[in-house]
Amino acid sequence: MSDIASVSIARPLEDVADELGRSFEEFGFAIIRDHGIPQVLIDRAEALSREFFALPDDAKRRYKLEGGGGARGYTPFGTEKAKDAKVHDLKEFWHVGRELPEGHALAEFMAPNVWPDEVEGFGETFTELYAAFETAGLRVLEAIAIHLGLPRDFFAATVEDGNSVMRLLRYPPLEGEEAEGAIRAAAHGDINTITLLLGAEEAGLELLTTDGEWKAVAPPEGALVINIGDMLERLTNGRLRSTKHRVVNPKGEAAYRARYSMPFFLHFRPDYVIETLPSCIDPAHPEDHPAPISSHDFLLQRLREINLA
Repeated sequence: MSDIASVSIARPLEDVADELGRSFEEFGFAIIRDHGIPQVLIDRAEALSREFFALPDDAKRRYKLEGGGGARGYTPFGTEKAKDAKVHDLKEFWHVGRELPEGHALAEFMAPNVWPDEVEGFGETFTELYAAFETAGLRVLEAIAIHLGLPRDFFAATVEDGNSVMRLLRYPPLEGEEAEGAIRAAAHGDINTITLLLGAEEAGLELLTTDGEWKAVAPPEGALVINIGDMLERLTNGRLRSTKHRVVNPKGEAAYRARYSMPFFLHFRPDYVIETLPSCIDPAHPEDHPAPISSHDFLLQRLREINLA
């Protein structure tokens, strides 16, 4: 069985596009090295994330925005649950989104960010990290376009001013004997286009293979884990796979530590219509593909399923 690709995107994309693409077709996942997000920025962001989550509960809850579906600010422990899961996930998180100028055609889809007063430099750092994630994501999308035989810059217009969301995530430490191997985030697929994940070095992230087995995803220090979301799976008619994945508590001492990570959910523009790529339609079965749907309608449909809309 082949393994999840681990490639440097500092190399010419033509050299790595097919290795990446094959990994996305088989596993829905790949590991990216030399992604261009400065380690000093990552370290600063991680420190500020920990500082925020260490605040008292009532201070954090001041930043919970009612009616926003958790798209900005704070979402307390035990709110989100995976589609079809019986219990809520063991996590709390903070969302940073895109800031659009007033009067922008897509401004109605993107609320302004909120920033915690208690953590100095939080807004500046995460605005900078958001932009760095976006740059790295665009480079991955270029490689995907090359693999699919599309113009290299095909995805640039589809994600321009998209409502991508950066999530700062904390899984609190678990207690008791059942902590080892407990499920911290139930099996789920991601809704968006692609996800870029920082902080997966701590053991626990697993994907579900086509054989129905759980496979650990173990990136080297500082690398990004990339996975395909439902929107890109839909656009490619299942050629690129949005794979179910979960976070399992590790065994041993790490089971009793908090876990922190930062996924960036890269999204198409809200008004982009997800219509199957002609090259991903089987000529023998020309009707066998999903109906077109705007990325905003698709997102709302899925958010309702996971208790966030």
